[in-house]
Amino acid sequence: MTAGVIQPQGAAHTRIYSYGAARGEIAVPNEDLVGPIDSSDEWIRQRTGIITRTRAVKETTAIELSTDAATEAVAKSGVDPADIDLVIVATISNPKQTPSVSAIVADRIGANPAAAYDLNAACAGFAYGVAQADALIRAGAAKYAVVVGAEKLSDVVDPTDRSISFLLGDGAGAVVVGPSDTPGIGPTVWGSDGSKADAVGMNHTLVEFRDGAAPWPTLRQEGPTVFRWAVWEMVKVARQALEAAGVEASDLAAFVPHQANMRIIDEFAKQLKLPDTVVIGRDIETTGNTSAASIPLATHRLLEEHPELSGGLALQIGFGAGLVFAAQVVVLP
Repeated sequence: MTAGVIQPQGAAHTRIYSYGAARGEIAVPNEDLVGPIDSSDEWIRQRTGIITRTRAVKETTAIELSTDAATEAVAKSGVDPADIDLVIVATISNPKQTPSVSAIVADRIGANPAAAYDLNAACAGFAYGVAQADALIRAGAAKYAVVVGAEKLSDVVDPTDRSISFLLGDGAGAVVVGPSDTPGIGPTVWGSDGSKADAVGMNHTLVEFRDGAAPWPTLRQEGPTVFRWAVWEMVKVARQALEAAGVEASDLAAFVPHQANMRIIDEFAKQLKLPDTVVIGRDIETTGNTSAASIPLATHRLLEEHPELSGGLALQIGFGAGLVFAAQVVVLP
C-alpha cells in the first residue's frame, strides 16, 4: 500500500491586521522637474493632479523603505515578529538582482526564518502579494504574513523623459495579513496582457547597459495607450472584483486604485458610479506614482485621515507595466 502524505489546511478566512508606511525623505515640487521636459507646474497639475512627490535620498534604497514600512505594520498589528512566517515584497526596485529584498526585511524585522520572496508585478504587485498571502495562509503554508509594496523609482527615471519622469516617487507600504473568524479579503480578479508589454516598462536591459550598447535603463510609457487601457479595461476588472466579493459599489467605504494619474482615478469613480459616501484614495497629489507602493501608501493615509473607515470595505486595484492587473475587496483594519 502506497503511503499517503499529509496535506495541510489553514484558516478558513484571513484579514488585514494593520498598515505601515514609509515615504521618501525629500518633497520634490513640480517646479524642480519642469526644465528638462520643457513643461510647467500648471501642465503637470492638469494632466496628473500631482503637486509634489516624495523621493528618497541617495543612501535610502527599497530595502530601507520596505523595512520601515514593515516595522510599523508589525508594531501596529500586535503580532509577535517571531510568529511571522512569510514575507512578500512587491518591487521592481531591488538595488540588486539577488538577494531578495524580502529576505533582508524578514531578518531586519525579527521574522527569521520566515519564508521570503520578491514578486515583480509592477503597479499591481501589492494586490498580487495580498492575494498570495491570503491563499497561502488559508492553505496552511503560513499563519502570519507581511506584504510590502516598495519602490525607489527615482533610480530608474530619466529627468528628460516627458512621458513619465514627473510622475514617479519613492516609498513603501506594508500590511500584516493573518487568520480571521470572518472573511476579510475578497476573491482576487487578476491577469495580464503581455501583448501590450511595450506600452510601459524599461527601455533597455542591464545586459545592453553592461555592454555599452545602451544608457542606464529607465522607465518609459506610451501615455495615451496606458490611459485608455486603465480607464476602459480596468473599470471592468474593478466591477468583476465587486461582483466576486458579493458587494455593490454603494457598500464600499473606500476606493483605493493604483495612484497612476488623478484623471484616471476620477474617471474610475465616475465609471463605477461611486456614491459620495465612498472615500477615494488620492495620495498621488503629494506622493506621486510609487508603483507597487501606491495602494498601501494611499490606504495608510486614508486611515490616518479617516479613522471612521476602520471595519469598512475598500476596493483596491493595481495595474501597470506588462499590463498586469489585480483587484480585490478588503475589510479595513
